[in-house]
Amino acid sequence: MSTDTYTARPGIPVSQLGVDVRSAFITRTYTHLLGAILAFTMLEVYLFETGMAESIARVLLGGSWLIVLGGFMIVSWIATHVAHSSQSQGAQYGALGFFIVAEAIIFTPMLYLANTYAPGVIENAATVTLIGFVGLTMVAYQTRKDFSFLGGLLRWAMIGALLLIVSSVLFGFQLGTLFTVLMIVVAGAAILYDTSNVLHHYPADRHVGAALQLFASVALLFWYVLQFFMSSDD
Repeated sequence: MSTDTYTARPGIPVSQLGVDVRSAFITRTYTHLLGAILAFTMLEVYLFETGMAESIARVLLGGSWLIVLGGFMIVSWIATHVAHSSQSQGAQYGALGFFIVAEAIIFTPMLYLANTYAPGVIENAATVTLIGFVGLTMVAYQTRKDFSFLGGLLRWAMIGALLLIVSSVLFGFQLGTLFTVLMIVVAGAAILYDTSNVLHHYPADRHVGAALQLFASVALLFWYVLQFFMSSDD
């Protein structure tokens, strides 16, 4: 029996380990990703069925969006850091759960508006997001190309997007459909980047962190695909 279990060599990229270890890591990562998506969906359903979604939407939409955005960025940074650096699996799972809850809360206002004023667009956006994610994942797996070069480009793109979002809130201008389309492209690039890291760079004991990163990119894609459908429905 091989000693190359997924916990046997912490810190070593999974690409340097045996086929069985890589397969087990990939299976664990995508199982956790599916679990995160299901947990997010169930939490949103609960918020809407209990009427809490309307209350959350009114509070967030009625307050400063910069405060909400800043709080979410802090939560995202903490959750990502813990999931990627903590040696405790309990802490890693706690970070993933914390991140899912934060995503559900920040998504609630837009989902509430979509459900109220544009029925059907949530399902359409979810379908397009799923198709896009599967397609990009197949590209990464079939080509086996290392997309790590996208990391620097993505960081600059996200900084630029953040500056534009903050400016739009402060100065009251609309970012428009072009910005939404560009962010869909950025989210797609993030999925390629994260999938490439799963194949080539993640240590075999970091499947929770890998799932969190993939979930964040899928959520980003869904956010802007939903925005695009809502703007097209006006």
